[in-house]
Amino acid sequence: MTLEQLRIFLAVAEMLHFTRAAEALYITQPAVSAAIQSLETKYGVKLFHRIGRHIEITDAGKLLQGEAQKILDQVNLTERGLKELNNLQRGELKLGASLTIGNYWLPEKISDFKQQYPGIFINCTLGNAEEICEGTAVGMYDLGFVTGDIKPTLQNSLEKEVVGSDRLQIVVGKSHPWFQRTEIYLEELLTTSWVMRESGSGAQRMFEGALQSWGIEPSNLDVVLYLNTSEMVKVVVERGVGAAAIPESMVTKEVLLGTLHAVQIIDPQKSPSKKLEIVQPVWKLKHRQRFQTQVMMAFEKLVKQQIAQVSQIA
Repeated sequence: MTLEQLRIFLAVAEMLHFTRAAEALYITQPAVSAAIQSLETKYGVKLFHRIGRHIEITDAGKLLQGEAQKILDQVNLTERGLKELNNLQRGELKLGASLTIGNYWLPEKISDFKQQYPGIFINCTLGNAEEICEGTAVGMYDLGFVTGDIKPTLQNSLEKEVVGSDRLQIVVGKSHPWFQRTEIYLEELLTTSWVMRESGSGAQRMFEGALQSWGIEPSNLDVVLYLNTSEMVKVVVERGVGAAAIPESMVTKEVLLGTLHAVQIIDPQKSPSKKLEIVQPVWKLKHRQRFQTQVMMAFEKLVKQQIAQVSQIA
């Protein structure tokens, strides 16, 4: 069994088509068929059912698919480790970040790291928090950066560490009745329409969790729009549609310019009236068992140094 055979097999298993697998690998279709036939003959199993012009993966194929992926992942990590034996002059760092973190919190860290290690290629993918957590758990990203809670099903796979924080602010546009107010009462949250992020968003999960801790069921809010980026939410609210809970880092400029206005929530049941805040941690995620490259550790060190500097200033 060779690595090339495993690569060919995985391509066929993914596409369930010999010709398309050959095109993706830039080899001939007979070479693909020969590699699969060689594996089947050597181990006395059928990896695919041939049904007319279609194929289906067998149970033996499914077993090999999982193990082959693990083998090739380990080979890739080993190759990366060998390439790093050059004082971090070369290498690759794969980052995943939730949208707000990737757009507002992470760029400074990436820029500083790139200045220190110009030969390192950095590949950063943005998605919602749920996508980044799952991607980090399966090895798509060396490190993930998200806000909000981590799914219980992923907590055994992922190691998490707080590397920052961001505050959610309740903001409204100029035409909203709250624009001239600095404070609103908790029960008033039920009297306006809302623009929300989708359910996989870390900010959305934090807002819903805060509401529940204050005794408000999120489903009782009048939600008029669900959008998949906080940027879209911000623009819609600026145009006068409802209120939204948006990370403070995203709306600092708009609040200063006066196109958005932030209001403070007051709980009148507390004596004296208590101001309610929603502070969300920024989590650094990595797999508990996967190989940690020198590049990963160098980036983690830089992030920790910046945290220490911020703490000293504060």
